[in-house]
Amino acid sequence: MHVLEQFRYCPKCGSSHFVEASEKSRKCENCGFEFYLNPAAAVAAFILNSKNELLVERRKLEPAKGMLDLPGGFCDMGETVEQAMKREIKEETALDVVDMKYQFSQPNVYRFSGFDVRTLDMFFLCKVADETQLKASDDAAECFWLPLSEIHTEQFGLRSVRQALHTFFDGVLG
Repeated sequence: MHVLEQFRYCPKCGSSHFVEASEKSRKCENCGFEFYLNPAAAVAAFILNSKNELLVERRKLEPAKGMLDLPGGFCDMGETVEQAMKREIKEETALDVVDMKYQFSQPNVYRFSGFDVRTLDMFFLCKVADETQLKASDDAAECFWLPLSEIHTEQFGLRSVRQALHTFFDGVLG
């Protein structure tokens, strides 16, 4: 089932004449409103400590509960991706970002509440003020530093993060 098929009624006027207009939109035949399903913006961080270990988290919630992840999450309305990156790292790890550099992006499908949320995940290389202040919070069950030699992408729950790890390590170690 295409994700737009789940939208049966116009969100503006409530009409049931809300039909497919294109692969990425539905249009109301009653009021003319057209809805485009664009990806949600999300961020994730590569953070290396002084021992060249990667900061990873264990997911507290679905999707991929119990699997590994990178610090990050969805961008809120009205914030930049840089602000979102700082906020998410602070919420999940208690660490303060002092520098960040955009690396690359990956499309992703994030299953939430029975709905496939299409995302555009943007990955940053971040530096933090004091790596010893690490404390898991928010939707991170635990946070820890993992030696690069012990990174196994199959232990990470989200497809975009697995792909990003390959891309990142090709660039860092390649």
